[in-house]
Amino acid sequence: MPSVYSIRPRALALLLAMAACTGRTSEKGETTKAAGDAQAPVEGMGGMAMPSGKDSAAAPGTEVTLTAAQIRHGGIAWQAVTMGTTSAVVTVPGQLVPNEDRTTRLGAPAPGRVGRVAVRPGDRVARGRVLVTLHSPEAGAAQSDLAKAQAELTSRRAQAGYMKSARDRAERLLALKAIPRQDYERAIADDELARSAVTQAEAELTRARTSAEQLGADASASGEIALRAPFAGVVLDRTAVPGSVIDAGAPLVVVTDPATLWLTVSAPEALAGAFRTGGTIRFTVPAYSAETFTARVEAVGAGLDPGTRTLSVRATVDNRTGRLKPEMLATVAADGGPSVPAALVPDDAVQSSKGKTVVFIARPQPNGAATFARREVEVGSRTDGRAAILRGLAPGDVIVIRGAFAVKAELEKGSTPKMEM
Repeated sequence: MPSVYSIRPRALALLLAMAACTGRTSEKGETTKAAGDAQAPVEGMGGMAMPSGKDSAAAPGTEVTLTAAQIRHGGIAWQAVTMGTTSAVVTVPGQLVPNEDRTTRLGAPAPGRVGRVAVRPGDRVARGRVLVTLHSPEAGAAQSDLAKAQAELTSRRAQAGYMKSARDRAERLLALKAIPRQDYERAIADDELARSAVTQAEAELTRARTSAEQLGADASASGEIALRAPFAGVVLDRTAVPGSVIDAGAPLVVVTDPATLWLTVSAPEALAGAFRTGGTIRFTVPAYSAETFTARVEAVGAGLDPGTRTLSVRATVDNRTGRLKPEMLATVAADGGPSVPAALVPDDAVQSSKGKTVVFIARPQPNGAATFARREVEVGSRTDGRAAILRGLAPGDVIVIRGAFAVKAELEKGSTPKMEM
């Protein structure tokens, strides 16, 4: 049996070994913690740093900070909003229709059969382009009558020339007493009859030419009629079908010039005073809901429709870009309500961003830089280069009044997250 003194050294060695293991474990934990701390991002160094709570307070693309140099380069200026009053804006429905002053509806000038149809709806056509060809017996007869009238006039003019010469000769012979006076008088009568025949032939030629032109200037003796575009435009509608037999006046093709459109409005009686000839009205369409278009009032009805108690208003829209289409529905804004408080800002301060109407709030900094934030607003009337903001601004707000487009560009540029390398 081992003695107590032989066991004690072994126990002491075991305790020392356990203590050494515990120390190594503690050193490993401290080493791991230090490595974890070393992985934290350091300002000014590369890495995928997660945004802090302060940085993530504003959603991406809603705020941007520009330096003093950037502000000067972009020509950015700001000022506190000015409060005032404006008439409340009410909306009425409207519709875009073709400008009838620049629209032609081609129909069949005579009964016949449709030959070739060279266009389809939506096609752009140049002035003078052949749209439809017809085959009409009446057109052939009209061209034949025109040719006969031209030939008859030529014959009558030749005969009149001969009779004029005969009269002159008879007058000379009478002066020489070489012929009796009766022959001279007969020559005068023949000359008068010949001139009357020429006048009659000219009238017949005019009638035949008019008939032929009504059937188409390009009509031929075979009866073919070519209908051409009277001006450059777009084919709005086509009802002509090749091979179909049609009556005179049957609609064939509608061509319109889309550079201008008409905006028609049926204004309620209460808003009859909100529209005046020569005035400007604003409207929106569902296809471009974030954009506001303008139109010039060309005509206001002389009276109300007795059935609907509405006033007919027609305005002309400049559509040289071709974005607006006929038959689009529109929402027309009219200033006809009571006065309401509003913030009055320059038109340039109002921008369209991501389908919203916005202005930019400026927060200047002591070093000349500034932070700009996007704020959605509701715009009322626009007059004399200023827009009335009905909702979204309050007294004391400082907004960008010049260079708003530059701020918008910087915001949209920064709305896409970037990786810091």
